[in-house]
Amino acid sequence: MSVNQKLTGEGSNKDTRHFEISLQGSDLHYEVGDSLGVFPTNNPELVELLLQELGFSGNEPVTTPDGTATTIRQALLTNYIISEPSKQLLQAISEKDTSGQFLANLLLPEEKASLENFLWGKDVLDVLQEFTAAKFSPEDFVKVLRKLQPRLYSIASSQKSVGESVHLTVAVVRYSVKHSERAREGVCSTYLADRSDAKISVFVHAAKHFRVPENTDAPVIMVGPGTGIAPFRAFLQERAATGAKGPNWVFFGEQKSTSDFFYKEEFEAAQTSGVLTKFTTAFSRDQQEKIYVQHRMLEHGAEIYNWLEKGAYFYVCGDAKNMAKDVDAALHKIVETHAGMTPEQAKDYIDAIKKEKRYRKDVY
Repeated sequence: MSVNQKLTGEGSNKDTRHFEISLQGSDLHYEVGDSLGVFPTNNPELVELLLQELGFSGNEPVTTPDGTATTIRQALLTNYIISEPSKQLLQAISEKDTSGQFLANLLLPEEKASLENFLWGKDVLDVLQEFTAAKFSPEDFVKVLRKLQPRLYSIASSQKSVGESVHLTVAVVRYSVKHSERAREGVCSTYLADRSDAKISVFVHAAKHFRVPENTDAPVIMVGPGTGIAPFRAFLQERAATGAKGPNWVFFGEQKSTSDFFYKEEFEAAQTSGVLTKFTTAFSRDQQEKIYVQHRMLEHGAEIYNWLEKGAYFYVCGDAKNMAKDVDAALHKIVETHAGMTPEQAKDYIDAIKKEKRYRKDVY
């Protein structure tokens, strides 16, 4: 880790950070649009609390998911998920603790919603503290945990611009829950923010579907609210480095312009240099009614349709659950309104753009 810089300012509800990781000597290469896989470690404080609760010294031998021998302390740090209880753990607890019968009931397929409700904000330590009669040997305990997986983050830089380095834009997840005084946190985001002083284990995850257009004259529209701006920072660096002539239009949204305007100076410089042709922002809490990127799209509908007619590529990155759906609905509405089409015709028009691979998504 060579740079760990807070992007959010005073008064922000979020802690969003810009990270730069040195790739010197790693022989790793990436293209814009790719993601970086990060192998995190769990919070050592949570590991120690777990060992205490389980009555283990931490030096007991156990097997990792790939079959190698290690200590339970090391396994809980680097190999297993402890931030969310697995179904196997809940099953094992319900069998070992007579008061855990309702856990067994929650694991029935028809109780999926109740199980999710019960588990919200709970980690492995919470469940062990609730069902204290359930005792485990070190080996039996790790057998009912799931393997700790790497996290993928959209790369926020072009290697043509930054060389042997890779940049990320990450929202650090921290929250509290009513049932406990212990603060909760995202495993990988806090690993990057708080615990990654030494070497970080990473890999490149190629995303061939999310590249900049091969035709450097093609117009590009990019919609990236929040940390969804990451790949588009990379796109602009790439378009500048390759001398692409096509116009670039970025839509960025966040909560407050005073505290959540990521990379403001960089975007202003890109506008001044001419790389960024249009820059449209939506700060949802700067006024009474909430304004999001899809609202700004509708305001600029005629021009967006004009760009599409000129062969523009349309990119969207960020939240799949709500934002990407709202942006897609706005795009359909724009085509209906400004091309005078029925909803069915607008759908056919956008399907044709998808077929031409001019509508590209990186959503999660």
